[in-house]
Amino acid sequence: MDIIMILVAFVLGFLLKQVGLPPLLGFLAAGFVLNVFGIHGGEQLRNLADAGILLLLFSIGLKVRVKSLLRPEIWAVASIHMVVTVAFLGTFIYFLSYTALSVFADVDWRVSLLIAFALSFSSTVFTVKVMEEKGEMNSKHGRIAIGILIIQDIFAVIFLTLSSGKIPSPWAISLIGLLALRKPILALMVRSGHGELLILLGLLIPLAGANLFELVGLKPDLGALLIGMLLADHTKTRELAKAILSFKDFLLVGFFLTIGLSGLPTLTTFGVSILLVLAIPLKVALFYLLLTCFKLRARTSTLASLSLATYSEFGLIIGALGASNGWLSNEWLVIFALSLSLTFVFASPLNKASYVIYSRLHEFLRRFETKERLPDDQLVSVGDVDVLVFGMGRVGGAAYATLNEKYGKRIVGIDYSLDRVNHHIANGFNVIQGDAIDYDFWERIQLQETNIKLVILALPNFEANLYAARRIRAREINVRIAAVVTFDDQIKALEEAGVDMIFNVHKGAGKSFADHICKQMGEKKLVPLQSF
Repeated sequence: MDIIMILVAFVLGFLLKQVGLPPLLGFLAAGFVLNVFGIHGGEQLRNLADAGILLLLFSIGLKVRVKSLLRPEIWAVASIHMVVTVAFLGTFIYFLSYTALSVFADVDWRVSLLIAFALSFSSTVFTVKVMEEKGEMNSKHGRIAIGILIIQDIFAVIFLTLSSGKIPSPWAISLIGLLALRKPILALMVRSGHGELLILLGLLIPLAGANLFELVGLKPDLGALLIGMLLADHTKTRELAKAILSFKDFLLVGFFLTIGLSGLPTLTTFGVSILLVLAIPLKVALFYLLLTCFKLRARTSTLASLSLATYSEFGLIIGALGASNGWLSNEWLVIFALSLSLTFVFASPLNKASYVIYSRLHEFLRRFETKERLPDDQLVSVGDVDVLVFGMGRVGGAAYATLNEKYGKRIVGIDYSLDRVNHHIANGFNVIQGDAIDYDFWERIQLQETNIKLVILALPNFEANLYAARRIRAREINVRIAAVVTFDDQIKALEEAGVDMIFNVHKGAGKSFADHICKQMGEKKLVPLQSF
């Protein structure tokens, strides 16, 4: 990638960012602009783009729990959506072959299904970038959308492997042995520390996995994804994902440039692209209906569906395969590139305004909800209580016990660990499961309808307490917030976030924290909260 490409990509990405659009749209535009001036990326740019896709799939795999993909709201929704989309779009495209449009002249029913299959996917790159920018990768709708994309990606990789005409090597069965390498690789990650060695390892692992799969006749993309999933659900993998984040983002610039450099649009190809983009609302509506049918809330279904309102980069790959095999004309590569680019343009403001869209349409959208909800997508009701304690570890548990036993308060504890929740329930505490750093948790918990007067933040780290404080203040409820810190230099940030009482845990345990709350409120004893 030479200096001219980098400069044009930066300028257009910067300009679009200033008007509230994702920079990736500028990178797409840069590819078309460079194409107009006859500048082509060549093999080096394609190699960088391929490396970016490998790192993207690897980073996605690091965040995925295999068990989550087996949930019906993920694998069934992805599968049903793909079948219905291919059938509908395939029929529509086949009817267009009877028109006078030259691009449809050689399209028979098999080619129609191939084109529809290529258009049935949603963009992994776009969705992940949008989720990362909005900080919603760990939200319920974020996990649902990413899970659906992974199922789609697996379908695409399987198709590409089978249609390439290459039979996987008998040695492919030996890849099962990778399961035995999980612990050694994780141990190597831990021993690599936190600096440049970890970054190099984060680049080496997906590339090695991709090459290993390619050696046995399987798609390298599948290797990067599966090796990431193999290492998922470990404390070190989050750090590894952050370590390679900048490299992944830079290499993906090459991917977006290659889309624009794939061909020059004509009036015909642009018109066909517009026609195909008109099917996107139907794709979104189908996702929404399927997700609500599988017992997800209207809000979760809406946000997940909007994040999938694109065509996919895999459409380009499938189109390139079809062109190389003589199934499609080269015009279809430009159509796929334009369709993908246009859906990115339309989906960006949709996702930026996703909360506004839902708030305006929620009465209508909630009509499609089922009566029963999935356990982790139900509204969280804390009941008629006075105090909430977030984090039922050593400090939070002791604070709960002190306030409950000494002052007889109505208290609910909230903790992310199910084992800890069950332990406290066995001891007679009123504790429910909930993750205070889960974005969606704050959308499900009902606080406005309660008489809560005090929230205690005793979460295990400063960032979690700060995040929780900001989310509580964003709900605009009249409640006092008390929080713990481990260092005095953390106090200012919590005060700015709206925390009323702050306690350094190094100065005492949970009991001292409870006494500190009483003192700060000017009471010798925590009497009924109505007198606050």
